[in-house]
Amino acid sequence: SSIDLRDRQGCTMVVGSDGRYFSRTATEIVVQMAAANGIGRLIIGQNGILSTPAVSCIIRKIKAAGGIILTASHCPGGPGGEFGVKFNVANGGPAPDVVSDKIYQISKTIEEYAICPDLRIDLSRLGRQEFDLENKFKPFRVEIVDPVDIYLNLLRTIFDFNAIKSLLTGPGQLKIRVDAMHGVMGPYVRKVLCDELGAPANSAINCVPLEDFGGQHPDPNLTYATTLLEAMKGGEYGFGAAFDADGDRYMILGRNGFFVSPSDSLAIIAANLSCIPYFRQTGVRGFGRSMPTSTALDRVAKSMKVPVYETPAGWRFFSNLMDSGRCSLCGEESFGTGSDHLREKDGLWAVLVWLSILAARKQSVEEIVRDHWAKFGRHYYCRFDYEGLEPKTTYYIMRDLEALVTDKSFIGQQFAVGNHVYSVAKTDCFEYVDPVDGTVTKKQGLRIIFSDASRLIFRLSSSSGVRATIRLYAESYERDPSGHDQEPQAVLSPLIAIALKISQIHERTGRRGPTVIT
Repeated sequence: SSIDLRDRQGCTMVVGSDGRYFSRTATEIVVQMAAANGIGRLIIGQNGILSTPAVSCIIRKIKAAGGIILTASHCPGGPGGEFGVKFNVANGGPAPDVVSDKIYQISKTIEEYAICPDLRIDLSRLGRQEFDLENKFKPFRVEIVDPVDIYLNLLRTIFDFNAIKSLLTGPGQLKIRVDAMHGVMGPYVRKVLCDELGAPANSAINCVPLEDFGGQHPDPNLTYATTLLEAMKGGEYGFGAAFDADGDRYMILGRNGFFVSPSDSLAIIAANLSCIPYFRQTGVRGFGRSMPTSTALDRVAKSMKVPVYETPAGWRFFSNLMDSGRCSLCGEESFGTGSDHLREKDGLWAVLVWLSILAARKQSVEEIVRDHWAKFGRHYYCRFDYEGLEPKTTYYIMRDLEALVTDKSFIGQQFAVGNHVYSVAKTDCFEYVDPVDGTVTKKQGLRIIFSDASRLIFRLSSSSGVRATIRLYAESYERDPSGHDQEPQAVLSPLIAIALKISQIHERTGRRGPTVIT
């Protein structure tokens, strides 16, 4: 209903899911409602499966009007888990705020909806299914497609597959371990990394999509991807990766479980884009990162003399930049990275970039990271999530904190913690002015920037149900290579102490610590 009837009548839309519980039923409902509301054709992945990057790819390839993705990303699945419905627009990216706001306004007044309840489709059978509807909208067609093929064809145009295949199959082959976490990525990992690029079949684990993700929490980080982490600690594998449920986020591990933080991964990819044929052809126009993401990318951008755009959290803000030709590579601290080949973050693309870098540089993951730190310095970084909080409590915490840090008297304040003294250089409540269309997005988080470039950020994040989450981000920069081997939480503990002191978050929530640390 948010799309004018003249624009949607007879148009094509894409539908995919990450395979979680209720996805098949929801897909059937989407088909029945699309038929009753004038959509002419639906492209659906076999068995309803399509990764979020693949949906974006197909929308762009066939010039569809948009797509519906059934996913709650990294959240748990099963009857007690979460379910989500996401709408992507014609550029393949997430719906911008103006579209989401329109949908929300319609949701407050809607009194009826049209549906063809008796329409049935076979999601397992590849090919075209035609329906002659007994209404004013006809004909109606559903096409069930292989979930990987169109997306794989795009990847072939971006990477040097021969170089990656030599890395994975040659005399000194790199042994890899890739965990699909029983989400959507199983078919993609098997077809691309194993069948196409020659990685042994046992390189890939948890590759059967399951409605409850095998009881796992499909979040690719050190807290939840423990099966992969333990395998990598054994030293047998030189490269490890894990994906979230819908395939748009990833984690990279090196031999012995060496962890690559998402902010470091983004900066290292940026510094090594010349290893990718796609970027050698298109050039690099600019970088984008969400405001909470570490400033490691900024140092690379400065060395390459390209602009870097700091946006609110949310991939939709990058879409505008990429559509206007301003931005080639974007990333978030929550393990999401992508480029202008799509309008979504793309986990498998990021993994193939890393394999391309390994093939070109002939170094280990750890050696590449350490070389990067030696050249650009190390950004120690951590995120602390206080989940499941009372919304009223979080509102007052953020309100009082904003009043404190944005008061003029806060600038110049010094905080002494142990041997460290931090002086406040700048504070603000982050707002973003889109350089393309001038749209202003306000109240996107509180920033405290110290004179040594350390940062503290507080951000309120919507969470499931009626609960809320406060995210606390801490960042500290170390230029001296002799200081690059410290534990991040040890380095950041003075900053965390300041954050807890000024926010009083433990006292006001009754918590002793965060729910999740990444």
